[in-house]
Amino acid sequence: MVSQPTVISTFAGCGGSSLGYKLAGFKELLAVEWDDNAVETFKLNFPGIPVYHGDIAKLSSCECLKLAGIKKNELDVLDGSPPCQGFSTAGKRNFNDPRNSLFKEYARLLKELQPKVFVMENVTGMIKGVMKQAYLVIIKALRDCGYNVKGQVLNAMYFNVPQSRERIILIGVRNDLEIKPSHPKPQGKPITIKAAFSGIILDKNDLKETGLTPLYQKYWHSSKEGKSVGKLAKNKRLNWRKPSHTLQKSEGNGGAYHPTECRSLTIKEFKLIQSFPDYFHFVGNRHDAIERIGNSVPPNLMKVIAEHIKINILDKIA
Repeated sequence: MVSQPTVISTFAGCGGSSLGYKLAGFKELLAVEWDDNAVETFKLNFPGIPVYHGDIAKLSSCECLKLAGIKKNELDVLDGSPPCQGFSTAGKRNFNDPRNSLFKEYARLLKELQPKVFVMENVTGMIKGVMKQAYLVIIKALRDCGYNVKGQVLNAMYFNVPQSRERIILIGVRNDLEIKPSHPKPQGKPITIKAAFSGIILDKNDLKETGLTPLYQKYWHSSKEGKSVGKLAKNKRLNWRKPSHTLQKSEGNGGAYHPTECRSLTIKEFKLIQSFPDYFHFVGNRHDAIERIGNSVPPNLMKVIAEHIKINILDKIA
């Protein structure tokens, strides 16, 4: 039985996945991230974890192992959520988008580090329509690294996150371990916005940047709870009786508005919807925080995935 399993997080962002692993009892040995604001936010919330601040393409396996303080084959989990905007149904879904090739850098490190398990998260757009060929390319590349791979679509709203957010989760187990990869089962019924926001305390500082322009005030008043606001169909008033729709990385693309108050959401409310605890802090302005939240993996979702991997895979390794 593994007492404290280890993880390296690539494309770590502000630390959504890292927090999930931490809550599941993992020890993170290294985080890899290039965005300046994301790195600042990560370091603020995880002061004891080493960070490689730079381009993953320039990170050699030797340096990665040295920074993490381990040898090849010793790592328990390699985690990563390569940028996926080129696959997203919210974007243009350009197969040749250069951001779609970053998974190759993840696969390179996977092949060279040979961890026991890997976890890779991405948008469901990569398995729809013409993008399915990209998914098959990714699966083959990961299997060629020496892993038994299984992908499954999980919706965060069934894993203690008050948000309907579908993502494909790829889990791989090193072939020599002879254990089939599997995914966690739903944890319960979706959490409503009413339940998520119960007990939240907001002050003037929280609300000072949530006002709407006169035009959007008009749009808000003419819309119904849970329905689209204005001409942007993805901008919606939340519904007290349901989870939030999927949060995006900006307010102008899938923006979320309060169900009954004529305003956008506070950062505290965004954090709750993504399952970040109140003690998690963001560096920079409101735009920076919303981008970090929208780009992150919900910590509660990753916590359940990490716990499942520990119990059903790592603890079974002799």
